[in-house]
Amino acid sequence: MQEAILEQQDISITRKNVEEYFSTHDVKFITEDAVFTSMNTGDQTVGREAVGQMLNYFYHVAFDAKAEITNKIITEKKAVLEFNFVGKHIGEFAGMQPTNKEVNVPTCISYDLENGLIKKARIYMLIDVLMKQLS
Repeated sequence: MQEAILEQQDISITRKNVEEYFSTHDVKFITEDAVFTSMNTGDQTVGREAVGQMLNYFYHVAFDAKAEITNKIITEKKAVLEFNFVGKHIGEFAGMQPTNKEVNVPTCISYDLENGLIKKARIYMLIDVLMKQLS
């Protein structure tokens, strides 16, 4: 019985942390050695600081954007977030100067969790849709 209670507490803490990360992108909910991988390119961003810089660039430098969540699943060890990346192109991105065009791009991220924090993320973003919206 005590094991079931501890498991429930673990998922409660994990769910709270992941929900907070989904709404704020605060890197305190990411492990120091986290790895975020773009499944489009295979590019990896490694470490809490680098992930924070990547998120800031994407949401506040290249775009003024937010994630409009459509679906989410959170367990103790895994999480999946489906959302629309919605915003305006305000800075250089992929060699393209700012267009000030609005974007709305379906995105899905699969997370591996460890001790209530995000350890790995696999990012599936429809880059072809993004680039079409910017052209």
